Amino acid sequence: MSSTASTASGLTLQHHELLRIYAYYRVAIALILLGIFNSEFGRGAVGNSAPALYLKTVVAYCALNLGWLVYLRHNHYRTNAGQVGVILGCDILAFLVLIQSSGGLNSGLGYLLLINCSVGSMLLDRRMGAFFAAVASMAVIGQQLYGLLAGIADTQDIVAAGSLGILLFATVSALQYLSGRIRSATLRADQQSRQAAHLQRLAQQIVERMRTGVLVLDSANKPELVNRAAQQLLGERLRNGESGQSELGKLVRDWRMDPGRGNPLLPTENGGDLRLNLTSLPREHGDSTLMFVEDNRKLAEAAQKLKLASLGHLTGSIAHEVRNPLGAISHAAQLLSESPGLNQEDRHLVDIICRHSLRVNQIVENVMQLSRRQPAEPRLQDLALWTEQFVADFRAGAPADTVIELELPADEIPARFDAHQLGQIATNLCNNALHHSKLNSGRRWLGVEVYRHPQSDCPVLDISDLGAGVPAENLELIFEPFFTTGQGGSGLGLYIARELGEANQINLHHCRDHHGRSCFRAEFAPADSPVH
Repeated sequence: MSSTASTASGLTLQHHELLRIYAYYRVAIALILLGIFNSEFGRGAVGNSAPALYLKTVVAYCALNLGWLVYLRHNHYRTNAGQVGVILGCDILAFLVLIQSSGGLNSGLGYLLLINCSVGSMLLDRRMGAFFAAVASMAVIGQQLYGLLAGIADTQDIVAAGSLGILLFATVSALQYLSGRIRSATLRADQQSRQAAHLQRLAQQIVERMRTGVLVLDSANKPELVNRAAQQLLGERLRNGESGQSELGKLVRDWRMDPGRGNPLLPTENGGDLRLNLTSLPREHGDSTLMFVEDNRKLAEAAQKLKLASLGHLTGSIAHEVRNPLGAISHAAQLLSESPGLNQEDRHLVDIICRHSLRVNQIVENVMQLSRRQPAEPRLQDLALWTEQFVADFRAGAPADTVIELELPADEIPARFDAHQLGQIATNLCNNALHHSKLNSGRRWLGVEVYRHPQSDCPVLDISDLGAGVPAENLELIFEPFFTTGQGGSGLGLYIARELGEANQINLHHCRDHHGRSCFRAEFAPADSPVH
């Protein structure tokens, strides 16, 4: 069953064009044989032994061929090996009758069997092609033997029949060998074509998903290939660069004139730079230019993260070593403060030692927390429900005069985060908010609001205070380690909060809330975004 299906599929996919030509040929040869029989110049050349049998056979053959052509056209020249075998059998039978009614092989009709058997050898497998060649040869030889016994043929007809049989087998064998080679070459070419198409699709997907921008420009600076990252990084520059007069077009033209000048930099609107890595792609009609676009700021951030990671390991080790002698100093200071013989000035000095020991110990604890931080395990949760529970817990441990204004939406806001690490972030921000509110207004007040961002539809958590806010010159520095404007802070709180936020795909930044108050805003990734 599978063999038959495979053969049918092979006829459908590979030989429908040959079937179409063969179907038209059968109709044409039948009409030609009928026309020769009815014409004046062909009278006596065919059908001279049995005119009535010849005419009936050729008319029936015309009708069969026309019907077969209509059937194939209706099925878009799709058929199977069994139907082709029946048609070839009908052809052989029809030509044997025509040869007999035309007086034998001297009519020349026997050579038409070469075409039928040749087509059969290409449409069918090797065994069936050889089978039909054998049937045609044996039938022709048998027909001539019958004529010899009946006294209507001579020994020369037997020799002609044998020669025709040999010619049939030789032709079929040669065509089978050639068609086999062609079929194998076609199969290999088809496999290579599918593999090449697969590799092309794979390369397109890889280029499209690369975080580095990839851009190919032809000799006229028109984009031939642009991936998503390049569109995001270049923006309007890409749309305006086709004329060659834009800043991007000028950079590419200058590089083509002097490729040894190095990789150019393209300034961005936010004060950063785009690094363009250019290389030439030789072509017959004008060279193309391959451009890799990278955000220089992101490269610097990646280098900074590597440096901070190495620094984190080092400071973690230092903090561990500092902890023991620091504890001894603090303990000794406490014992010294209990001495009854200390005067007021010495007690003041001991108090300084104790206070600064506590501050250094807090720095050590923060550094140890960074070095021991566990990987984030974000899960999909209702941010509004989590915030309500967090505020209840935080209010229970806050001073009695603390005022917390909580604004929650009526609907659920699903977000993906690690609840423990988000609790660390929120606790740090809430403590900061209470501290700065107290300094600026004399009240311990903080506002907590959960909502969806109106443009990006991302979940947002705002923690506001009544403080003066962060000066513009310090906005880029507040998340740096050990940066602080106060006298008692370690400068690691916001740095730790940002690191935990990045581990949970949370963008943490300072801004003004809807009421113009100082606010730290945590923007979460969409709930359906993949986890990194």
